[in-house]
Amino acid sequence: MIHTENITKKFGEVLAVEGLSLDVSEGEVFGFLGPNGAGKTTTVRMLTSLIGLTSGTAQVAGFVVGRQDTDIRRTVGVLTETPGMYDNLSAQYNLQIFAELYEVKDIEGQVEKYLRMLGLWDRRADAAGTFSKGMKQKLAIARALLHEPRILFLDEPTAGLDPEASHLVREFIAELKKEGRTIFLCTHNLDEADRLCDRVGVFKTRLLVLDTPSSLRTSVFGRKIVFHLRTADPHWVDVVEKLPFVREVKLVETKLVVAMDEPEVRNPDIIRALVDAGADIQFVGELRHSLEEVYLQLVRGA
Repeated sequence: MIHTENITKKFGEVLAVEGLSLDVSEGEVFGFLGPNGAGKTTTVRMLTSLIGLTSGTAQVAGFVVGRQDTDIRRTVGVLTETPGMYDNLSAQYNLQIFAELYEVKDIEGQVEKYLRMLGLWDRRADAAGTFSKGMKQKLAIARALLHEPRILFLDEPTAGLDPEASHLVREFIAELKKEGRTIFLCTHNLDEADRLCDRVGVFKTRLLVLDTPSSLRTSVFGRKIVFHLRTADPHWVDVVEKLPFVREVKLVETKLVVAMDEPEVRNPDIIRALVDAGADIQFVGELRHSLEEVYLQLVRGA
């Protein structure tokens, strides 16, 4: 659904996006992660034909950026980080205006559908300026969906929202995912990206890494299994270190932290070795790094 080849954007001498190449499949939720000023919003603006490319090529839903821009704008929905609304107009009228611009056939039906879906129908006659930030964000999401876009670009959809409003927005994104929509999600919320995204790209002017959240954890930190023991004994470290597939062992209080590949295959061998050596194993778990830890490691390393 989205294909880019070496796209670059410069503003004068300032390089905002450098040689970005990626593919986003139909029905995928793709997370675009990076610090402020990394070029995420600039990338979204290029892919939605709001600004031109300096170099490179891109296609969105089969349409070529820079040549079929009107078709792209009709096909995508966009939620900007600070969506503007006509504050003095009602929520319903706000959506009707944009539905007309998108040439939606059943304007009243589509407006009602999304106001109800996002829990705003009872406030449809109220001025948008009287809405809380969370309600305005939901209204902006409704606006982005009125024309049933095949691809949805969401730029920081939960930025500045309270926990309840953020939860509602994330639930709605999850529902869109179930419908098979293609979603390009720019976010600083790493927990949000971890829960919602099929793949994530870490970006800082250029693409640093692209993979699934779970694969990123493994590639950056490896896999570490924690064996919880009844008592601590340095001898258990010697026992486990002798196994050829073990890369690292640490004793932390009464826990053995073991770095290795394929723990599903190798765990039974370690358990047998420890039990034969007289260790009492209480339970076994995996040490999981958060996506935030992975992100910080990659961005700082860049």
